[in-house]
Amino acid sequence: MPLLVLLCAMAVLPGCVMLSDVTVSQSVESGKGIGSHMATGFIDKTLKQGDKAFPYAVYVPRDYNKEKEWPLVVFLHGAGERGNDGLIQTNEGIGPAIRKNPERFPAVVLFPQCPKDSAWISVPAMLDDVIERTRKEYRIDEKRIYLTGLSMGGYGTWIWGAVHTDLFAAMIPICGGGKTDDLKHLNKEQVTKDYGTLEDRVARLVSVPIWAFHGAADDVVPPARSREMVELLRAAGSSIQYTEYPGVNHNSWSATYADEAVVRWMFSQKKK
Repeated sequence: MPLLVLLCAMAVLPGCVMLSDVTVSQSVESGKGIGSHMATGFIDKTLKQGDKAFPYAVYVPRDYNKEKEWPLVVFLHGAGERGNDGLIQTNEGIGPAIRKNPERFPAVVLFPQCPKDSAWISVPAMLDDVIERTRKEYRIDEKRIYLTGLSMGGYGTWIWGAVHTDLFAAMIPICGGGKTDDLKHLNKEQVTKDYGTLEDRVARLVSVPIWAFHGAADDVVPPARSREMVELLRAAGSSIQYTEYPGVNHNSWSATYADEAVVRWMFSQKKK
């Protein structure tokens, strides 16, 4: 899993507001930012489920307003960003790409955080609830909701995403795979949701626009994991796209999210 540099995370404290990236500690129920205006930038939030609290973050474009509908991107981070700080999942993957080129991401972007010792497939209720609350809090274009993730989040995109094909207009799984057994070493929580068989998931995914990515030299998650899903989907009739980066190890996400053509492709997809 990626080794994280935490200096930036340590410099941003809950409740602080910065000119470049607004970070506001706020309840998800409030729907309010600073003063009477909707906060923009990267915003810290918390979802409560019974006695459990799940921190997460939402990126809101600077020019966001409720006069129009906005796409929603759901980003599932890798194992290295698990925890309960609500921040580090924005520092790897799509978050840095947004900070570098915000004009390429005219969308609300949701950054849930998976708890330590869990995998995405063991927290389906949290994912369902945090997405639903974001859809209610912001004016979202229901035909342009997208799912993407890296490494453990790539697995989440393939597996958890397969049971939510009615929601997503497109998916971008990066350096992941489609088998639940691959996640056993990461997950100490019991998986209570029935994700069906691999064949079941392939059948559900076949009609979803998907562009998958992997590094050919990946020694953490072998590229064979993505190749297998691509082969199964193509055999089932999918028009899935697949890009494998020659000589690239596990970090195939930086190149993917920095590729303007990939981002344009994602936002061009729309549910019928």
